[in-house]
Amino acid sequence: MNWKQRIGTAKQTWSRLTEDELLQTEGDSHKLAALLKERYSLSGEVADKQAMGFLDHSAA
Repeated sequence: MNWKQRIGTAKQTWSRLTEDELLQTEGDSHKLAALLKERYSLSGEVADKQAMGFLDHSAA
């Protein structure tokens, strides 16, 4: 499944992120983590874990 097909699930997971923002991350874990860190005031470690967990899980 490609990133554009996973945007809806990502929006449900992180409602503070817009579709455009998610599209701009291009499914890149580092870009997604940076966005999560900014929007949700997460630590880098927590943001990385959430991004990687989502991308790993939704790719399966």
